[in-house]
Amino acid sequence: MAKASKKTTAVKKVAAKKTVTKKAAVKAPVKKAAAKKVAVKTPAKKAAKKAVAKKAAPRKAMTTVIAEIDAGFGNGVFLRGSGAGLSWDKGTLMENVSPTEWVWRSEALTAPLEFKLLLNDDSWSAGPNGEVAPGGTIVVSPRFE
Repeated sequence: MAKASKKTTAVKKVAAKKTVTKKAAVKAPVKKAAAKKVAVKTPAKKAAKKAVAKKAAPRKAMTTVIAEIDAGFGNGVFLRGSGAGLSWDKGTLMENVSPTEWVWRSEALTAPLEFKLLLNDDSWSAGPNGEVAPGGTIVVSPRFE
């Protein structure tokens, strides 16, 4: 029976050595990983602050003029006015989005826009000038005589 007790003691010693070795191996990487995470958090916080600062920038308002008119095949509707790069001397072609709808958009408007529509940048629309505030939308149905 003495042999059996020697084997049991040897097995316990080997098991104890393995356990100690495993614990030491597990603890060392955990400490290193924690140190790496601290280094990564600092740039992430700076990036988060920059992202918040970018979101705080005001967005420019879109001003829109919509003309509801069937200008006819091959014709264009032009916009003249003051502000947002427009001129009273030369018109800007509006975008034809459907057979009876022409659109002009701008984010550059800082003051109310006074405008007039022209057919083929030649024939002025009848009636008074139109006016739209920055960020506003106006729908007009021009008549050409």
